[in-house]
Formats: sequence, C-alpha cells, structure tokens
Amino acid sequence: MGVTIADVAARAGVSKTTVSRVLNSKGEINENTVLKVRKAISELGYVPSAGAVGLARGTTQMIGMLVPDLAWAWAGIVQAVIETLETEGFGLRMLTWNRGEESLRRLGLQVAAKSFDGLLVIEPEGAMGYITELHEAGLPVVLIDDRFQRPGFPYVATTNREGGAQAARHLLEIGRRRPLVVTGPEVFGCTRERLGGFVDVYAQAGIEVDPRGIVCGDFQFDDSRSAVARALADGLEFDAVFAHNDPTAAGALTALHEAGLSIPQDVAVVGFDDVEMASYTYPALTTIRQPMREMGTAAARLLLDHVRGSPQAAPSCIIPTSLVVRGSTLRPSPN
Repeated sequence: MGVTIADVAARAGVSKTTVSRVLNSKGEINENTVLKVRKAISELGYVPSAGAVGLARGTTQMIGMLVPDLAWAWAGIVQAVIETLETEGFGLRMLTWNRGEESLRRLGLQVAAKSFDGLLVIEPEGAMGYITELHEAGLPVVLIDDRFQRPGFPYVATTNREGGAQAARHLLEIGRRRPLVVTGPEVFGCTRERLGGFVDVYAQAGIEVDPRGIVCGDFQFDDSRSAVARALADGLEFDAVFAHNDPTAAGALTALHEAGLSIPQDVAVVGFDDVEMASYTYPALTTIRQPMREMGTAAARLLLDHVRGSPQAAPSCIIPTSLVVRGSTLRPSPN
C-alpha cells in the first residue's frame, strides 16, 4: 500500500485532521506544526490525491476537457488551456469523445466521482444533449468552437462568417472572380457560416458563385484532393480555391500541382485556421487565422470564473478571425 495520511500524522506526531488542514491551508496552525507535517510528507514521499484534497477544499483544482480526439488540430487550444490553468493552480484531465456511448459513460463516471470542477468541451457531436444536462445539473461547462450551435451555456467562438467574407474580399482584390469553394461537413454550423460570408461578398460584387463550384472536402486532405481533381476533370473553370480548413487547402494545393497548374499564377488558394502546417506548404498558405490559442486562454479563464462563482463571469466570448497573406495568393516580388 502507498503512504497514507495516517502515516504522515504518525511521523509528525499530530492528528490526521491537522495533516488535512495543512494540506488544504485551512485554519490557524502553529508554524512549527506546519514544518513538522511538511517534513514528514517529504520524508515519506506522500502525494495527496486530487480527490482527497478536493473533498477538504470543496474543489478538486482540476478541470476536465472533452475533445473529439487528440489530433494535432487542437494543439494550440489545449496548450493555451494548460498554461492558463497552471497559472491559476489547476490541473487538466483530458477525455476523448472517440468511442461514442462508451466515452459518454466514462465521462458520466468522472462527473459522478467529482473528478473535476468544470468541463471544457470541443465539438461534442452527438453529445450536446448530455453536456447540456450536466450544465443544468450544476457542472460549470464552456464550449470551445461552438460550430454556431449557440448552446444554453457559455461558449467561446470565432467569427466564421466574417472569416469567409475576409477570404472573399482578398480574392476579389487580387482579381479572382471564379472561385471553387471546398467546404467542411454541411452539418457543422461553421461550414454554413464560412460559406455564407464568402458567397455574400461575391454577390455584393455582382458575382454569383457557381453552385457546381461548391464541393465538400469534409475537412480532410484526401477528400479535398479528390474533390478538386474531379472539378478539374469535369472541366470546371476556376481561378481561386477557398478551402474551409488548412488540411483541405493542402489537399487542393496537391491536386493543383498534380494537374500542372501554377499557384498563385493560375489558381490562388486560401485556407482557414492558420495551423502550423500552413507555413510549410508549397507555396506557403494564405489563410484565415482562427485564434486557437486566444480561444483556449479565453475558455479556460471563462470556465474558472464560473467555477469560482465570480459575479463578473461573462456569459460567452467571440474572438475575431484575421487574414494572413502568404505565397498561395501573393506572387513573389521580382529580384
């Protein structure tokens, strides 16, 4: 068996209650007693469980985070969450939503065991009802990248419609009037928002985006590569591609290269997200920056405000997108 709080109490010559008070910084305790308890903890190598400390504090000092998977796409958000929580003395317990009902049951067990004080959620496809129930039962919840679902609890989102509009304005400014749009899954609100903002700006310029030029890339490199290749094979004429995320844009770049087209001379390409890979494509990718790190930081702070019951806790937060111009739309300047 591991070292217990009783072992620490015996080594220090105090009661278990005193050890618990030292661990949780509760009440007035003689400084010599504190030193004795800390010395015993060090000598025995005692590590208090988060649950044990939480029961005494009324908090676990842990935050849960539910994500679709541990893919690189969430790295910026997760890193910002971790840094913010650590600064505030909280830890992070990661949970994935990649086993459907089994994942949901595991989440339910964690909630029942009071393993964390609040929950951050990314893309809970198929689980929104349950997440809402947890919130209504009293668990502080913040949704990150709400896919325009606008839940009945706090969320942090970005300006997807404006991001689509920014892409369209940039392409129009460089003279591209025949765009191909490679969308994400239609069920996602962000897909509809990005497409709507893009199409509206072209309409304001007197240009109707050809419905045949709106194809689904499913947010995946291979699907986008195939969709763009099919468009080229079908004889669809386009001078620009707006892809709904950066992997989709990378797939479009590959299909264009394989067809012998020059970028951006023949076709300009704009992505969405500005993940790390956007700087490594050839040419480097012009994209709409979704502020991942800022969203992670804002979500963590918003959740902690609600966990602590702060009267200043905001209901939600929306962080704007921005255009990042690189070589896929910008011709290199002559030497």
